[in-house]
Amino acid sequence: MKLTPKYFKEKIKQNLELFFVFSLILFSILITQFFHFSKNHSKNEYIDLLNNIYFKKTINNIFENFEPKYQKIEHKISKNESIISILKNYNLSEKELNLVNINLKKLNQLKKIKVNEIIKLKIDNSNKKIIEFIIPISKTKKIQLIRNYEKDDFVITEIVTNLQKKIIYKEGTIKQSLYRSATKQKIPPNIIIEFARIYGFQVDFQRDVRKNDTFQIIFEIYEDENGKTFNTGNILFSDLNLSNQSNSLYFFNKKGEIGHYDLNGKSAKKALMKTPINGARLSSPYGMRKHPIDGFNKMHRGTDFAAPEGTPIMASGDGVIIKASWCGGGGNCVKVKHNSSYTTVYAHISKFSGISKVGNRVKQGQIIGYVGSTGKSTGPHLHYEVIFNGKRINSQKLKLPSGKILKGSSREKFEVQKIKTEVLKSELILKYN
Repeated sequence: MKLTPKYFKEKIKQNLELFFVFSLILFSILITQFFHFSKNHSKNEYIDLLNNIYFKKTINNIFENFEPKYQKIEHKISKNESIISILKNYNLSEKELNLVNINLKKLNQLKKIKVNEIIKLKIDNSNKKIIEFIIPISKTKKIQLIRNYEKDDFVITEIVTNLQKKIIYKEGTIKQSLYRSATKQKIPPNIIIEFARIYGFQVDFQRDVRKNDTFQIIFEIYEDENGKTFNTGNILFSDLNLSNQSNSLYFFNKKGEIGHYDLNGKSAKKALMKTPINGARLSSPYGMRKHPIDGFNKMHRGTDFAAPEGTPIMASGDGVIIKASWCGGGGNCVKVKHNSSYTTVYAHISKFSGISKVGNRVKQGQIIGYVGSTGKSTGPHLHYEVIFNGKRINSQKLKLPSGKILKGSSREKFEVQKIKTEVLKSELILKYN
């Protein structure tokens, strides 16, 4: 092996800290030996020493001791990648790949790996065999393959992260939008979206919400033993105070009655939400207007909500997706059929969510896409239409039946739950303030 600059450079990269320490020691030794040697020997004799085979071999052996015995790899899964295609990137033998494949076939739950998840590998540099292999199955479950050298096979172990439920209280004042203000309070995005969905039946977030309005929210999260949040749970209580008028909602979970209810036991849920997007500005209402691109007056049979690109768009009601593709001037659009009378349209979408495929059922508040500026558009916004019996109508003047009111034993149980929630709220306010 030649002691070239390239050789030294590669060795340095492999273990910089150890090389630095070693270099200081080696440099000290060489300097000492140089002065000692130069006093008693000629220049040519010194050059002969550097070219000496034994000297080179000694240096090589020292560097080989710094060679890492194994390499650790973290690989982020990309679209269309499989586990075997990933492993082929690391110069493993066909025998090793087959061994992994045989073991993976034993795992019925390992049907499909998820994009953006990270698999971890530890490979023995001496024989290019896998020492350890960790594959994420879900947020709380991983599969670990550990090398059994005696059998030249793997031992498969399932690693499960135990989660603990935690109740969180947050409050805040709205300065710009509900979404931004809630984000500043470190409320998880899923909870903010659910909060907007709950109030989306009765609140127009563009017209009704003003600066200095306030909100309170109690919700569940699930953490591991290190305090890392894995999932969010239910919103147990929420209040949106608009112009000093409180709008409190309580979570009630009894068979057939699951949902959020006001002080009088009336469900917040209606057939369709007024606003299927949070944090947006109503930029163009339903009615006659001068078309921003064509330049002439034209009936605008929908409602436009200006919002940053990528803002989530929610299905305004339960239904079936009947279109999720290009819609000409509307760009990428989604159509949802809610029943025999109502259909809604969401246009200028930047990208569809995974659920947005023709024939799929969607739940109210489920994300179907993200705000964009596709088609005939002057900027990122959502064009939203409500179609009633084949005719486009003004979504902002839509009158829908009031929510269900709890009665009988359900109402009695709700009143008990409401008292418990108020006690919990008082305790949490003392704890967090």
